[in-house]
Amino acid sequence: MDRRNTKFLLLIFLCVCCAPPSLLRAETTILMLGDSLTEGTGVRKDQAYPFLVEQKLKAKGFSSVKVTNAGVSGSTSASALSRLKWHLRSTPDILLLALGANDGLRGLSTVQIKRNLAETIELALSKGVRVVIAGMKMPPNYGAEYTGEFEKVFYQLAKEYDVAFIPFLLEGVAGDPKLNFPDGLHPNEQGHQIIAESVYKTLLTLDNFSKKH
Repeated sequence: MDRRNTKFLLLIFLCVCCAPPSLLRAETTILMLGDSLTEGTGVRKDQAYPFLVEQKLKAKGFSSVKVTNAGVSGSTSASALSRLKWHLRSTPDILLLALGANDGLRGLSTVQIKRNLAETIELALSKGVRVVIAGMKMPPNYGAEYTGEFEKVFYQLAKEYDVAFIPFLLEGVAGDPKLNFPDGLHPNEQGHQIIAESVYKTLLTLDNFSKKH
């Protein structure tokens, strides 16, 4: 190899090493941070809505998109901030924040739920990560006052931080025996397909996708 070729290869190597991460990573990465609903309790990973959303986006023409299923069964909003810090190492472009259901089922303070989620949203935004909030609702047996305050948490956060919003992650799925397992809490394969469609449509409204297609 002559000196000119050596210099050329060295120049290419330096350009790659010094290039900003955004130029080296062409794909759009989506982090879906949630609980058992996101993890896909009862279904295979390729039947859970995060995987289905990735497939829908790729079918739409976004071949470089990557969705990370960061659902952990039983998790609450209290774990959101620390978990996001860990996942930020992979520099996601978009965060779908789908936590709070377990908080509500345990009757935890809506003030604390909001604080936990707010801190997580603030961290994501400070790192340049686009945020989508997935809202949740509680069954009526939790009382009108608590269910009302719980539902407001997600609306208020979406408005205060001006981020994309899915009013109810389980819209069209919750309460339907045909779309849930016998426990009445976790969607089955058909239920996840409906959730995936809702999430997919919301993601398409973001600049990451709307400006590319």
